[in-house]
Amino acid sequence: MNAVLELERVTKDYPGSPPVRALDGVTLSVSVGELVAVVGPSGSGKTTMLHVMGTLDRASSGTVRVTGLEAARMTDREVSALRAFRIGFVFQQFFLAEHQSVLANVTDGLLYAGIPRAERRRLAAVALERVGLAHRADARPTQLSGGQRQRVAIARAIAGRPPVVLADEPTGNLDAVNEEIVLRLLRELHQQGRTIVMVTHDPVVARLADRRIELHHGRIAAQEVFAMADEEQFDEVLEELWVMAEHGEIAELEHMEVHGALPVSIAVEKMTELGLVAAGPHPPERHVHRPFVNPCHDNLKPLGASTGDGSMIIEMTERGRKRAADVIRRHRLAERLFTDSLAMDSETEIEEQACKFEHILSPGATDKICAFLGHPRTCPHGAPIPPGECCGKNSEYEQLTNKLKGIQSAGPYSRDEMNER
Repeated sequence: MNAVLELERVTKDYPGSPPVRALDGVTLSVSVGELVAVVGPSGSGKTTMLHVMGTLDRASSGTVRVTGLEAARMTDREVSALRAFRIGFVFQQFFLAEHQSVLANVTDGLLYAGIPRAERRRLAAVALERVGLAHRADARPTQLSGGQRQRVAIARAIAGRPPVVLADEPTGNLDAVNEEIVLRLLRELHQQGRTIVMVTHDPVVARLADRRIELHHGRIAAQEVFAMADEEQFDEVLEELWVMAEHGEIAELEHMEVHGALPVSIAVEKMTELGLVAAGPHPPERHVHRPFVNPCHDNLKPLGASTGDGSMIIEMTERGRKRAADVIRRHRLAERLFTDSLAMDSETEIEEQACKFEHILSPGATDKICAFLGHPRTCPHGAPIPPGECCGKNSEYEQLTNKLKGIQSAGPYSRDEMNER
């Protein structure tokens, strides 16, 4: 992919005695459409790097390129035009003019783009619609919540449709509910092809990114791509969906308690894009919510979990069911191995190790364990183990998956079923 942001051996010094070196030989390339999180301790140079990358501040040495244009070779006016047309900024402190309306704040963000006033107002209105605040266009920032003000700041950043968005702690001042709203907006921008670089101290926010850059003392200390860890969380979601279907429970988004760095709703969105699950609105029929215990995990519905209807129903696709069956098989075979062959008696240790094995066992190793154990049909808790190819040609897997399909396609319980329960 083509690089849209490039830093080559960039340094940034601030006057002092001695001078303070905020960036020390940073080399970094960000591709078109990439979402990058920049993390590190306070004073590590995160915000400085964002400002230099966005041409708000000039580097002391090295090369900075934005969409192929070298900032050091441009005049101040040219750099201002570059920012106006190609970069949108989102700041933790919002920086909204309190005496102006929300619409005026967004409109003024386009002042230096050379766009006629009427068109600026139209673009601002469209941006406010995008962030769900069209109905507050005439309000003052002081009349908005912190989450709404940050959404106004995002609207201002994207009104000119810049290809690059730079965000400095975009969720730093928000509660959990508004944090997820802002994360969802950033994710939507990313899905539409915008390049996003965000500074954050929050590991959950960082996990939304394709790549994490860690700074220490003005230098890149580490880089990490998150694909593998996300895949493990997807396995956890599929495992819960499988077990809920085994127990005749409907999987509702707000009721899913799955460990992982991503918010469950965003993990489910990614899984939908991958064709592992399908999400639909909650049907109008009433039904009950029964607590149940996954015999291979802790209680999936802690006492603090929501008891009302969720907003969305989540179902596995055929591809998702196949992958879920593989995860369940690995987990339950591992339980059998630890219990029957290794004589482990600590339930906690057995489950901890089984949870690790479900993510790392290869198909070949899984089949060998299955054959070694004599192709067991159930785990130590009595839950069925989906058979594999090594188990011979039989209809158990087909019967089990058909049962799960039937449970999912039946939808919420009927009134008669509720009365029986």
